[in-house]
Amino acid sequence: MKFTLSLLAAAVLFLAGCSETVTRSQVDNVSRADGPRILAMGDSLMAWHGVTERSITHSLANELGEPVLNRSIGGARIIYGLPISGSMGMKIANQYKEGNWDWIVLNGGGNDLWLGCGCVACDPKIERMISEDGRKGAIPHLVDSLRKTGANIVYVGYLRSPGVWSPIEECRDDGDKLEARIEKLAEILPNVHFVSLKDLVPHGDRSYHGADMIHPSLKASREIGKRVAAVIKASETAQLQ
Repeated sequence: MKFTLSLLAAAVLFLAGCSETVTRSQVDNVSRADGPRILAMGDSLMAWHGVTERSITHSLANELGEPVLNRSIGGARIIYGLPISGSMGMKIANQYKEGNWDWIVLNGGGNDLWLGCGCVACDPKIERMISEDGRKGAIPHLVDSLRKTGANIVYVGYLRSPGVWSPIEECRDDGDKLEARIEKLAEILPNVHFVSLKDLVPHGDRSYHGADMIHPSLKASREIGKRVAAVIKASETAQLQ
């Protein structure tokens, strides 16, 4: 039964975000003639509300006044073994597209825990994604390879439940462990920033989640985009000083 539900969830998430979109800013007087300089990669956190043009990347584009290329796909994982669908973007690393990127906004790992090990006995899976010291594993390899293209990296964490039941409630401890390691990685590598969402959702406030209590609501997508934009603005301001 759990396996069937996992397959159904994966199918729904894939259909929720399976196309490349250029998120254009609502600010008409700001443009970039040679195309977007910001690339987004990841899973359904990044892809959610893309059809209605109110995703995290749309919020980010509106805050910065410039387009963002969103390659994220619902259901995508950090570790993904199937070659055909993996090459189509279900493996997050394969969402990368050659370009003159100043920033790559990235998330991932949640589906590896939820769909990959059911958030039960996930320590081996976490270790494969990222070691305790933040230096080894699929996530450090991916982040470092993206950083070496010359781009700055923003790695975005996940929403926490507001203290009410959620289908991924059992993932909380594993998620905290995963993100603590990613935060260490960001402290080690230059030009890598970690945006935690651990404090975004007030206790008892369901308004940051959609009806499924997993994915971000419109409000949450807007606020997450603002957090990412703030990191980019602060970094670029510091570089000018």
